[in-house]
Amino acid sequence: MNVDINSEKIQELLSRGVENIYPNKEFLEKKLNSGEQLTLYTGYDPTAPTLHIGHGITMLKLKQFQELGHKIIMLIGDFTGMIGDPTDKTSTRQKLTKEQVLENCKNYKEQTSAILDFEGENPVEVKYNSEWLGKMNFHDILELSSHFTVPRLLERDMFQERLKDGKTIHLHEFIYPVLQAYDSVVMDVDGEIGGNDQTFNMLAGRDLMKDLKNKEKFVLTLKLLTDSSGKKMGKSEGNMIALADSAEDVFGKVMSWPDEFIFSAFELCTKVDMNEVKEMKKEMEGGTNPRDLKLKLAFEITKTFLGEESAEKGREHFSTVIQSKDRPDEIPELKPTSYDIVTVLIEAGFVNTKSDARRAVEQGGVKVNDEKVEGFDFEVKNRDVVQKGKRFFIRII
Repeated sequence: MNVDINSEKIQELLSRGVENIYPNKEFLEKKLNSGEQLTLYTGYDPTAPTLHIGHGITMLKLKQFQELGHKIIMLIGDFTGMIGDPTDKTSTRQKLTKEQVLENCKNYKEQTSAILDFEGENPVEVKYNSEWLGKMNFHDILELSSHFTVPRLLERDMFQERLKDGKTIHLHEFIYPVLQAYDSVVMDVDGEIGGNDQTFNMLAGRDLMKDLKNKEKFVLTLKLLTDSSGKKMGKSEGNMIALADSAEDVFGKVMSWPDEFIFSAFELCTKVDMNEVKEMKKEMEGGTNPRDLKLKLAFEITKTFLGEESAEKGREHFSTVIQSKDRPDEIPELKPTSYDIVTVLIEAGFVNTKSDARRAVEQGGVKVNDEKVEGFDFEVKNRDVVQKGKRFFIRII
């Protein structure tokens, strides 16, 4: 297959959602403009039966490479998955059996087929690292380990945290990045893509490639979907999107995300043009209701991972079942003298005094368009639906 050296596409690939490129951006840009077909991969450890949107972010970047004609490998870490990547873990992962990891990954290809092409003239190749790691003997492990030093491995943030807290580091966790590094050598890749939380592991592979093959492997790290404090979206918040989720669930979960996720999610989780994203940011700064932008975001994310028909289905479900839940069929309208929430509540007859209005807001009993109002300075907009408690609704005009 011929490699595309379209400069606009290459610049999008090098910038959108990218945190860092090693050894540097210029190195990879030169490679992409050379016309040479590159081979690159991302590894997915099957520690759960479904991939999630964090994995989807890396797949969208792989898709950009694939569309330019480069060779993509989807590596299933069925061997490393039994060990468990210690990244971001303050305690040791529970080890999995061979049977468990194989059961977990049996639907991975199906879950990613909406993004990556597994057929055609440039199909994604699926590999399993047990094919080589499972055949290594103790001599092989010792020889491989000789290319790493203890101080280098101890540089990992989570290991430093554990040592500081007096927590245990098991030897199998210590050797995890060594085994992952060997994946790059065996597959003889030109590059690797992953979230920026995988930087240490990927750079370990870059170092090993230099030692064993005298080859410069590029590493491209991607931004993570985080809030303003840097906290990653996680399962504990209940809004983590699994690639096996239904259209209704995907749409609804995006609508539950904090407003601060909107623009990073457009960049990382959709194909919406970045110029359009910048315009939406200006609109929000100019007073556009974040909910309107989130509705577009929910549609685009659902379309990206499940297809346009599913996105339409998710939007319809949200509108008819979720958004209108518990609302009366007919909502009275109000044109208030002022659009601050306190005035609206009083003029709607929901409360008698400003003190009552503030108390209702403080107690979480006031919503605008199904979202809880957090402050007294909140201002409503035309067509907003204001709700107090379960029974009182008014539409602003």
